[in-house]
Amino acid sequence: MTRHLADHRSPSQGARIVRYLSIDRSDGDCAVWRRLLRPQSPANGNRRLVEFLRIARGHNA
Repeated sequence: MTRHLADHRSPSQGARIVRYLSIDRSDGDCAVWRRLLRPQSPANGNRRLVEFLRIARGHNA
């Protein structure tokens, strides 16, 4: 049995990666993209959450 015509897709040329990198490297609204694409660690401004997670993991010290 042969494959359907829709299953004979040509290989990707990486257009999504190129577009992602162009957005990442662009100068406009750089701070907004950095906050969305590179999330901050919980230690930055949320000490209560960090301590709660430490206790939940079983660390007492």
